[in-house]
Amino acid sequence: MKLKRRDFLLFLGAGAATVALGTYLVKQNKGIFSGIGFQPVKGPMPLETQDIPVAQQIVDFNNYEVVDDLVLPEGYTYDIVGTWGDQIGDSRFGYNNDYLSFVSTGTDEGFLTINFEYISALPWFQTFEKVIGKKLPNSEIQAALEKAGKTGINAFALPPEQAELKAKIQQVSEEALIDLGMGIISIRKNAEGKWERTNSAADRRITGISGLKDGKYLDVSGPGVFVLRKKTGQGYVDNLGARIIGTFANCAGGTTPWGTVLSAEENFQDQVVEAVYPDGTSFDPGERKFVIGDGQLSGLGNVLGLSGNKYGWIVEVDPANPEDYGIKHTWLGRYRHEAVGVRAEAGKPLAFYSGCDRRGGHLYKFVSTGKVQDPKDKANSNLLRYGMLYAAELNPDGTGKWIALQPSTPVNPVLPSNLVGRLVPLPKRPEGGIYKAKSDAEIAKFKQNFKTLGDLYIGTAEEKQGAILVDAHFAANAAGATCTARPEDTEIAPDGSLYITFTSGSPGGDGAPDKRIFQGPKGETPWEYGWIMRLIEDENEPDALTFRWEMVAVGGEPIAGGAGFSNPDNIAIDNNQNVWMVTDMSSGKHNNPKSKDKVGSFGNNSIWFIPTTGANAGNTYLFGMGPMECETTGPFFTEDQQTLFLAVQHPGEVNGIRQNSTAETRKFTMHTTDGEKFSQTRITPIGSNWPGKAVNDPPKPAVVAIRRLDGQPIS
Repeated sequence: MKLKRRDFLLFLGAGAATVALGTYLVKQNKGIFSGIGFQPVKGPMPLETQDIPVAQQIVDFNNYEVVDDLVLPEGYTYDIVGTWGDQIGDSRFGYNNDYLSFVSTGTDEGFLTINFEYISALPWFQTFEKVIGKKLPNSEIQAALEKAGKTGINAFALPPEQAELKAKIQQVSEEALIDLGMGIISIRKNAEGKWERTNSAADRRITGISGLKDGKYLDVSGPGVFVLRKKTGQGYVDNLGARIIGTFANCAGGTTPWGTVLSAEENFQDQVVEAVYPDGTSFDPGERKFVIGDGQLSGLGNVLGLSGNKYGWIVEVDPANPEDYGIKHTWLGRYRHEAVGVRAEAGKPLAFYSGCDRRGGHLYKFVSTGKVQDPKDKANSNLLRYGMLYAAELNPDGTGKWIALQPSTPVNPVLPSNLVGRLVPLPKRPEGGIYKAKSDAEIAKFKQNFKTLGDLYIGTAEEKQGAILVDAHFAANAAGATCTARPEDTEIAPDGSLYITFTSGSPGGDGAPDKRIFQGPKGETPWEYGWIMRLIEDENEPDALTFRWEMVAVGGEPIAGGAGFSNPDNIAIDNNQNVWMVTDMSSGKHNNPKSKDKVGSFGNNSIWFIPTTGANAGNTYLFGMGPMECETTGPFFTEDQQTLFLAVQHPGEVNGIRQNSTAETRKFTMHTTDGEKFSQTRITPIGSNWPGKAVNDPPKPAVVAIRRLDGQPIS
């Protein structure tokens, strides 16, 4: 479905009066679409909202040229705010910028906080010396890795006679971890409307090795402290107590009404061990070896002996406080966090929402014990120290409930037969770690052996609660939380409802979505292209334990009932309650006619505009296309809506530098909006030169500020 428009309007509570507002027509009017304020850009696929006759679609889309640039509607432009390698304080702008947060400190000025997620190995190694000015011992390490094989090198346990190799691996690991974490820069808008750096004393980096050499450790709160400060345990203990070295895998995030920024540690398992023992202590660092492969640098925490249970949390930072290097709030749970939706209303408990971005990951909600007095009071951060973490159980009838992740909660895992991939990872006992249940009979046996979550963990009451939070994903599996389809963003609308993007409905080695919930327009499973869901708490109360939900958008080709996009990721909601969404198609699928599920037909990752009011409510409009092999992430509006900050990460991720303007001509089988097949010739650049755009320029992740040339709000 392009959006279930009638159901969408009814679900929003939009009556006939709302629909009748103005002369909203999905037709061109002097270069813009009436009712949305801009002329959508042309993507590679015909869309129903373009209002092009079918015969003309074949003519218009017979040829298509992909552009290695951030393509925006006419009348819009972008300015570069920062790129990988730029100076920030005593460090540098990191790699693969993701979530962005702008906290205003006055008219047209404030702090921009930036997440740095992961390392794309090919372009990072290819361009590191040119961009950073340092030489890495890559060839020596590659030779050692070839000898070690696919499993990689356990640098943490290398003997003294291999001290030189260990030092080289540590050098690369530290440089990569410096390029991860968070960055805070002060900026202001000049008289020309462009944003520029002001380089305040608060500008700083919080990297993957903060605290390792400078003593700037991250702090921690909540029951997880009872686990992290253990001096001995079943597993590995780093002897740092509750002090934490750095933050990395920082993907999406959130911003609080009181001016702090929340950074979500997502795919931490790529760098440290995810598995823990029943007491919450980590497996040995050697279980996650150092590897260069599959397009990424992995096992960066191995050589440093980082304890895996200290990563996978939400980090809170006050950008205005130059001495604040972050606190990890364990009541929010340890899992592959993607984003944070913050709901703070005076007189009510604080509610935080986040998703676990893995196949079969869950949707979570934290509810504070105390209540908010003033949503703008920075003392609200203390509310994150006491409360309860819940995981969502979604019912096929559009209702749901929140399951408390506490020792007394009954064990009641979902049945593999209800999942697309028939796989439920559960806590492995007594050995620790996980095992993958693949049959309903295994679930029945598990329930016989363990009655409550408390039976799966050991220690005092506080230690058990802490261990459950350390092992939140697998505890939630044991409790019966719904296995979903890679929940990526959780955004609170002005009316208190929650929008959630689910990126992909395909199964994988980590798990799979519930096939009763995550279906294509005609009931298809698996459905790769993703969904946008809207969730409303019963009585619209932040601490409600029941809710209702509705899919308001489904990805996929229009002919298949989809909205014309694939793999929705981050979203932002503007002052008019319009939804802005960016996509997250895997880089190797971009413009690839042989890609699985035909995701390659959708071209580069893109930016979409979805009105929620007026006659266009529920329609989808293409606002922008990203450069080659990139992901567009972290959309964030200024309060006056005149600037849309956007992060463009990993241009050239697959092919690196575009050499000498190289391009390929590729053939695609496409469909008109009514299903007629036609052939498209698509010219596709190989690699990227963005953002410099000169021939053979190195591709670099960058943050941009999008604005209208006439100085008016974005839409």
